[in-house]
Amino acid sequence: MDPKKPVRRSQAWFGRQDRDGFVHRSWIKNQGYPHDLLDGRPVIGICNTWSELTPCNGHFRELAEFVKRGVYEAGGFPLEFPVMSLGETQLRPTAMLFRNLASMDVEESIRGNPIDGVVLLMGCDKTTPALLMGAASCDLPTIGLSGGPMLNGKFRGKDIGSGTGVWQMSEMVRAGEMTMDEFTQAESCMHRSKGSCMTMGTASTMASMVEALGMSLPENAAIPAADTRRNRLAQLTGRRIVEMVNDDLRMSKILTRQAFENAIRTNAAIGGSTNAVIHLLAVAGRMGVELKLDDWDQLGSQVPCLVDLQPSGRFLMEDFFYAGGLPAVMKEIRHLLHADAATVNGKSIGENIADAPCWNREVIRPLAEPFKPAAGIAVLRGNLAPDGAVIKPSAASEHLLQHRGRAVVFESIEEFHARIDDETLDIDEHCVMVLKNCGPKGYPGMAEVGNMPLPPKVLRKGITDMVRISDARMSGTAYGTVVLHTSPEAAAGGPLALVKDGDVIELDVANRRLHLEVSDAELARRRAAWQAPVPPARGWYKVYVDHVQQAHLGADLDFLVGGSGAPVPRDSH
Repeated sequence: MDPKKPVRRSQAWFGRQDRDGFVHRSWIKNQGYPHDLLDGRPVIGICNTWSELTPCNGHFRELAEFVKRGVYEAGGFPLEFPVMSLGETQLRPTAMLFRNLASMDVEESIRGNPIDGVVLLMGCDKTTPALLMGAASCDLPTIGLSGGPMLNGKFRGKDIGSGTGVWQMSEMVRAGEMTMDEFTQAESCMHRSKGSCMTMGTASTMASMVEALGMSLPENAAIPAADTRRNRLAQLTGRRIVEMVNDDLRMSKILTRQAFENAIRTNAAIGGSTNAVIHLLAVAGRMGVELKLDDWDQLGSQVPCLVDLQPSGRFLMEDFFYAGGLPAVMKEIRHLLHADAATVNGKSIGENIADAPCWNREVIRPLAEPFKPAAGIAVLRGNLAPDGAVIKPSAASEHLLQHRGRAVVFESIEEFHARIDDETLDIDEHCVMVLKNCGPKGYPGMAEVGNMPLPPKVLRKGITDMVRISDARMSGTAYGTVVLHTSPEAAAGGPLALVKDGDVIELDVANRRLHLEVSDAELARRRAAWQAPVPPARGWYKVYVDHVQQAHLGADLDFLVGGSGAPVPRDSH
């Protein structure tokens, strides 16, 4: 071994001149690697969430090859490894149930293998936070690479967006405004290229958060998956991670409190998903950064939304990229950002966005003429949500942001589906729809069912929105006056569990109030009669329900908060 070269973590495997060194080197050589690749150069793990069951990540085999090119060019040795892939569209009961499990897979795969630095390949909603959480717990030099959004959906001469178009058209079918044949035809038109959802849903939001946090190279958020510039970015990412290992640029040097504050404000400016709240809280928890639910309101609620993108607006991610992408947005709010925050390319955020151009002011509005004012996440509190609930005002109906109505209660998602189309259901547009037992413990996994479809008899009146409250999440592609993440959840005995049909609920977003107009004495009587649901008996479901934290804490497992670093484990033989 060259005494002038720094001793890498991987050399605890490959640099040993003994029996175990023989084992580690010899077996990996069965793939055809020459001996000099094990000479002490940085070993780069490419953490890949490719899966044919995760459509958004279905092109990651190709993307990984471009990362490898870059690693080799920079003098590193790339080794690709798989981790659990979480496909939002296929995985039941919800991909969120397995976010923490996948993060454990990532963490232990990194720690247990001869890896000096990591490239995280992520795309579909939960793969991004899962990989960030797992890698954060190890704190090696790490860089993120998203898979990119799909090209715009095209249907009958109009652009249609992932998720958002589904919710819109399904309501049209239920209202008798669209035939089922037409609805089916749109399936092949909405998703016509590789990549993740092309609306500002959770996938695009989290890709934007990775860039805003400084955890990726610039332009990561918006380059379409089908654009060859995504492959170029992958190759440059491969080069950069080798330099990061040489510089010992670890995640903890990037993911500071300032980085999270930048991300929160950027999320408001792009009209990002409410799911970013729960994910960034969890990532911060793994890094040991103090971040609270109220920070989202205090830091971001007054930031205007500058991006006219579905579900809040008109355009799609392909248009966003052509308009200038995330750097153009962050340049507009530079005065609100910690411009000196470090990023993985070795420059500050301020340096990365200093010369960012904007090519389309319809898509990315100037700060002086925002798309929507004060559009960040609002955190609500009151006797219905003592630990908080969230709402996305930019996706809500303005006339419903202050509302008082009679509760129509559904104890489960199954009860909701069984009753919502019943013409005899006692409900009108002034009511407040309440869905219980869909939180972290209750579903389990906190599924994206909070944007409950409206009853057909209300839709036929031309009404397209009602106030909806639940302990669930909703897809980042969804919209409406929907109160989410109510904490504590119903299954944990939160006040939501005590709501009954006919109770009056007051929503006052301006004053951050969510109030159940029932006396404390009556609530105490109901609580005494409440029975907790029977918990799961075995397997991951049991581990999850026994240890998951509530939504306002990020819904991580209690024993995973914090990190363990990446010390070299004990010998295996």
